[in-house]
Amino acid sequence: MGVVEVMDPVVPARAGGWKVDASRGERNGRVSSEWFNRPDDERYLSLDDLWANVKGRSERSRSRVVQTADIRVEAARDNPERLHLILPKAHEPVAPTHWAFGQLASIVGAPASYLRQLPAPLAGINLQYGLTNHRAEQVKTFETEDGRTELRAVTGPDYGRIHDHELVEAVQRIAGNGTGDTRWKVPGVLDWSTGVYNPDVEISRDTTTLYASDRDVFLFLVDDRNPIEAGKLPDGSPDLYFRGFYCWNSEVGAKTLGMASFYLRAVCQNRNLWGVEDFQEIKIRHSKYAASRFAHEAAPALTRFANSSPQGFVNGIKAARQQIVARTDEDRDDFLRKRGFSKAESGKIIEKVLMEEGRPPESIFDFVQGITRLARDKTQQDARLDMEGRAKKLLDRVG
Repeated sequence: MGVVEVMDPVVPARAGGWKVDASRGERNGRVSSEWFNRPDDERYLSLDDLWANVKGRSERSRSRVVQTADIRVEAARDNPERLHLILPKAHEPVAPTHWAFGQLASIVGAPASYLRQLPAPLAGINLQYGLTNHRAEQVKTFETEDGRTELRAVTGPDYGRIHDHELVEAVQRIAGNGTGDTRWKVPGVLDWSTGVYNPDVEISRDTTTLYASDRDVFLFLVDDRNPIEAGKLPDGSPDLYFRGFYCWNSEVGAKTLGMASFYLRAVCQNRNLWGVEDFQEIKIRHSKYAASRFAHEAAPALTRFANSSPQGFVNGIKAARQQIVARTDEDRDDFLRKRGFSKAESGKIIEKVLMEEGRPPESIFDFVQGITRLARDKTQQDARLDMEGRAKKLLDRVG
């Protein structure tokens, strides 16, 4: 376990949580999507349990490069739905997972959805023809022994595998068990009726944000017992933030490796992130040198964020609040129109700020908040992301 720098909280700890303004900033639904789609057997209550699962799976796995023409497809005569592969120098057949079957079909240019509808013998004939006549001669297989041998992935020979347990271990170095033994933990819950965010909520399968399946891992943790004050709300109370990050990986090629760090004001029961600011993201494709990039770029970036001071973020928010760019209605409309907003959008942005702050926008921060609030009203994801991106660029230009 690495040494973690522990900073004094800006705001003293308070029993029951803190009052936050979740209407500000951006809403991020990535964690909520994971939470909604994960069955119970993909939910873990601690990083130790999650690590033990993915580490054990890795230890039972092997990877090798084989010639596609040397792969033999077998279909069970007594079970028309079962299909196996005979790999070169293998002692027994391997059963492809749903994901691996799709990868194999894609490599040989066959429609996986169509093959899955066929009886196994007929699907096997089509797949065997594709493998025998495939122009790319080599593939990298990833096989796991768990009672029977499963083929979990079929990729190109230069696929740069980063094992799921490697990502979990990088998180453990800064977050321990993820249950509160360090400042990083599974998040609490926002009470919408009071606006109070409570960090001390029991970790259960309904609240956890630590996930792993046969094809990926996803982890979300926050430093929500140490709020950061960055300015004041209209009523004079502190505008509080927490630090958070999520990361993901797939050792079988289902997705990239990536991590995102940000500041947020609250997490609700549905695991939506509210009041998100300063969102930063790193993605690494599983190319030939992916493992090296993870070791020298992604993992250190996560540690730097975990141990960093929030002062730069606080100063940025302060500067945005102090930078006055419009004092009249004409100034406000002109400021927004020059940044690509239509007359109707400009009017709505000004109205959003007026409703929330009790005054029209004047500073860069006011306009950013108005733009992000309007973005939430967009039903089309592309339009919402575009508007959120413009808000972020505006804030990034401060100073």
